[in-house]
Amino acid sequence: MKTQLMLLMVVSVLLIAVVRGQQSYLNNKQLDCGYDDITTDGYICNGDAPSCASYLTFRSINLYNTPTSIAHLLGSTPSGIAAANNISDFDPIPTDTSVLVPVNCTCAGNFSQHNASYTLKPDDTYFVIANDTYQGLTTCQALMHQNRYNALNLTGGLVIEVPIRCACLTAEQVAAGIKYLLAYLIDLDDYLDKIAIRFGVHVPTLLAANNFKTSNDVIYPYQAVLIPLKTKPSPLQLQFSVSPPSPTSPSPPPPSSSSPSPSPPSGSSNKKWMFIGVGVGAGAGCVLLCVFTFLFVAKRRRRQKRHSDPKPEPKTVDHTPNSLLPSTTSGNTTTWWSPLSSNGLRNAVESLTAFTFEDLQKATELFSEANRIEGSSVFRATFDGSVLAVKVMTGNSSLSGDEINILKRINHSSIISLCGFCVHKGNTYFVYEFAASGSLLGCLELKGNSSPLSWKQRVRIANDVANALNYVHNFTHPPLIHKNLSSSNILLDANLRAKVANFGLARAVKFDNEDRDGGHGFQQTRHVVGTRGYMAPEYLEDGVITPKLDVFAFGVVLLELLSGRPASGDDEYTLLYSSIRVVLEGDDVSDKMKGFMDPSLMSHYPMELAFSMAQLAKSCVAPQINSRPTMAQASATLSKILSSTLDWDSSEAVDREYSRSLNQGR
Repeated sequence: MKTQLMLLMVVSVLLIAVVRGQQSYLNNKQLDCGYDDITTDGYICNGDAPSCASYLTFRSINLYNTPTSIAHLLGSTPSGIAAANNISDFDPIPTDTSVLVPVNCTCAGNFSQHNASYTLKPDDTYFVIANDTYQGLTTCQALMHQNRYNALNLTGGLVIEVPIRCACLTAEQVAAGIKYLLAYLIDLDDYLDKIAIRFGVHVPTLLAANNFKTSNDVIYPYQAVLIPLKTKPSPLQLQFSVSPPSPTSPSPPPPSSSSPSPSPPSGSSNKKWMFIGVGVGAGAGCVLLCVFTFLFVAKRRRRQKRHSDPKPEPKTVDHTPNSLLPSTTSGNTTTWWSPLSSNGLRNAVESLTAFTFEDLQKATELFSEANRIEGSSVFRATFDGSVLAVKVMTGNSSLSGDEINILKRINHSSIISLCGFCVHKGNTYFVYEFAASGSLLGCLELKGNSSPLSWKQRVRIANDVANALNYVHNFTHPPLIHKNLSSSNILLDANLRAKVANFGLARAVKFDNEDRDGGHGFQQTRHVVGTRGYMAPEYLEDGVITPKLDVFAFGVVLLELLSGRPASGDDEYTLLYSSIRVVLEGDDVSDKMKGFMDPSLMSHYPMELAFSMAQLAKSCVAPQINSRPTMAQASATLSKILSSTLDWDSSEAVDREYSRSLNQGR
């Protein structure tokens, strides 16, 4: 009986480190501003003290990249941030670097939070402020509940209160020796075991602090988890590259048999069970460490295998329209190879095949009208069972050579692939991958019995286009400006994934460092060409060419996706981009937004996300170049809207009145 009692005491001592019930993890609920839940309002007040010293992490971005600017945003002090990160008050911090921010956390009403203030910019929304500016350290629900301003009538210059999520230690955590709680922003490649290793925290303690069930629970980026720490967090922990734990040190050799064993001191019999308990605890700790090490190494190997041995893509025509490409031509004979082989895709990008005109005639059935696509100069072509597209460019235009030179060095899943070309009697023939669903313009114009694009499909298309433009602006050498983006030049494959096409007017541009950050790279032309309704004012009036020209056109595409309307009407004064400012300004914004949205969606969309997308579109079509975001910024915003959209349940949205909570600023 005494043995059982002592073992029970030891187990109790071991389990005290697993501190029970601290706070509930958000689990992406913050992305639906119409969803009201206690977890979205903040961490509950269950701390041992009404206020405490706490820590946050924040990733430096363009406007907030010094201790002073970050302190101003988060209501901290420059000296405190500098000391926590071992830098000076004015040291610039590289973009996307995680920074420690000390704050004072206080119980306010029912919730534990740190209060900051923020001055609204013209295009700000509660969603953007919470998830972009404050990076998930607050929520749009908490912002709406703590401020009296209507969510759809925010204006630049207003000052709002920002309740930043933080927490104080519970009595159990204090008893376990924990001294600080860090609100750590989850990164894209984080998982719970990795976070535990990074901060030297026992996994059960981390799970209990956030009410997780197991270390395999799914976590999402752009929100925080609480890290219980026994010492102040260090900037080295944020930079630490996590690797599997090293083997434990070997035990010291046993004492020599010739050495006499020391006699137990008086009263040692009373402590015998204490030593047994400690031994049991140490043994249990070793077992846990071994199990943890095994699980971590197994998970790491699985991740490495996924990166080193990607699954081959299926060779079906629907998923890979260019599943067969020509490799060499000898006389009139074309030899075929698969780009899915070891070197195929690389060769397709680095070099293009010269088709014979006879090959193209055979593949298009002599360029028959039955194979012509949407009355265009593009023809459906079949090569040994694989469907490709042949575009005819009449005349030996220099644009043909320019487009070949551009597309043969581009490799992106959201940009149409150029497979080869043919020059015959002064005409140029481009051979592209086939987009089975046609152009975005065609899909938006479909009426009657045709199935309209759903909200999720529209957001994914917008995200694909944003990624493509961000790629050509920032990851090609030299950077490129498309110059002719429109819904007719956005093609959709069999899975309705977008592919940007028609690079015939694309222009290479040189940046200096300042220009690249600002998205400029100024050029000018007298030859103004493009598609009506998509051309930016500075280009139409003065021939000014910058990457913001593509940003403007992208904003128009967003408006088309939202409204289902064409970029330009029947007369020269009816332009889609001129209408969005009227919709988003003044009174009755909610009603005007509903009237602006595509009727074919039938209210099967989340109003708050549609509003955020409309705000992004409005900023993209701003008349002034400097008022528009860069494509990198637009792409980052859209990725978050897409993440929220993928978690959104349309069946619930049909019955939910989103505007109710949006029209009641609390």
